[in-house]
Amino acid sequence: MPTFLQTEKGAKISLGLDLQGGLYMLLGVKTDEAIKSKIKSIASSIKYFTDNNDIIIDGLKVTKDSVKFVLVDPDEEKNIDEMLKKIPGLEIKKDGLNYTINLTPLEIEATKEYAINQAVETIRNRLDQFGLAEPNVARQGKDKILVELPGIKTGEEEQRARELIAKAAHLQLMAIDEQRSDRAYTMTQQEAKEYGDVILEDARVPSKKHIVKEVPILDGSMLTDAKVGFDRMNQPVINFTLNAEGSKIFGDFTAKNVGNRLAIVLDNKVYSAPVIRERIGGGSGQISGGFSVDEASDVAIALRSGALLAPVKLLEKRSVGPSLGADSIKASMIALALGFVLVVIFMVLYYGIAGVIADVALIVNLFIVLAVMALFGATLTLPGMAGIVLTVGMAVDANVIINERIRELFRQGVSIQKAIEKGYENAMSAILDANITTLLAAIVLYAYGTGPIKGFAVTMSIGILASMLTAILGTHGIYQYLLPKIEKRKNLSLWFGIKGEAK
Repeated sequence: MPTFLQTEKGAKISLGLDLQGGLYMLLGVKTDEAIKSKIKSIASSIKYFTDNNDIIIDGLKVTKDSVKFVLVDPDEEKNIDEMLKKIPGLEIKKDGLNYTINLTPLEIEATKEYAINQAVETIRNRLDQFGLAEPNVARQGKDKILVELPGIKTGEEEQRARELIAKAAHLQLMAIDEQRSDRAYTMTQQEAKEYGDVILEDARVPSKKHIVKEVPILDGSMLTDAKVGFDRMNQPVINFTLNAEGSKIFGDFTAKNVGNRLAIVLDNKVYSAPVIRERIGGGSGQISGGFSVDEASDVAIALRSGALLAPVKLLEKRSVGPSLGADSIKASMIALALGFVLVVIFMVLYYGIAGVIADVALIVNLFIVLAVMALFGATLTLPGMAGIVLTVGMAVDANVIINERIRELFRQGVSIQKAIEKGYENAMSAILDANITTLLAAIVLYAYGTGPIKGFAVTMSIGILASMLTAILGTHGIYQYLLPKIEKRKNLSLWFGIKGEAK
């Protein structure tokens, strides 16, 4: 009823993009950025290992596709080599104590593939937490992602959804280079790179610059949670929590760098750079940057759902108007009503009251389909409506088989009670075979299909199960209830559309 009356309370069926309108986007994935991120992560691991074990290395640099450093103490060569062997997919080149580390071609392809799959899952998680009803996010081709967002109607909603999808949400904790911090406005990026630094702009004041160490202390991969909170000035902030490994790295770094500054960097912008007063344990931190409540909420969602390993770019965008949906719904409802009326008329004319009973089962079947879809919050698409129309025909199929088996037994001179019971018994195998094979096909469609194909498979599956329930249990119960009246009148033409009287 909430679906039909569109009440505020109660479970309702959501309409898909093709029925209610919304936003269609095709995204491209910049997989090369995933390689850079992987290289940086390897550099962070090397730095943490060497700092933690008091191994001195010099000139740790990250290029587009490699990590380079020089080992100062030859006695530590064995320890470094053992540590690097534990990281899979590395191609290690050594020239004396000069190390150059690259990813193997196989690891590069695996990283790109993982980045695309991770982007699909991350975007889907973000949109689910954003509160959109049944967004469709699916991989298309080699490196593209299809996103369909039903119900996006205003420009503000569209802009917010696009920003949430595209936000890299790459959190990094990076050390400020205190020796060169006063040269932030005079040094070029190339000069900074020679010192193993990078120049980043401030999130609040873009003209303000910060020089930070290029290799981060840790990144968002060690994040376990992010929630919106409020500071002493009642301004929205984002409180984040790190896992055990991240907590240890964070605690060790702050213990060794009391008096220095730590930059909290989100998507290559410095949100704050507080001075470390003491060792920070507990593995928690805070991001403040003049957020609005909505902005803070979206950033927290992006952080919780995970950073995009590879940024995405918008290749194509279409706003689908609801007028197409209204036309589609109207055409589908005409098809559904016409198909329903024709089936009802045929069943009554051909099977008499048995046809009426089958029609009652058909109506109940339709309500069960809609009720189950509403219960699970399913989305109804145009192919889904086609599945419901198809269900109308399939729902009476079981009753046709049962009625024909009953009529065959009447022709053999069997009594009414025995004909009904035996008719259901004889029809059971045919009904089960037909419905199970169709259900298997629907399951395969759902498993391997995407978007609207899944919608068709869902409605068809529910329709098949509901038709078996109404036909096998529902109509059988009605016949058992009406059995005394059927035996009293013995008019087979009236009850089953067959000439003659029952014995």
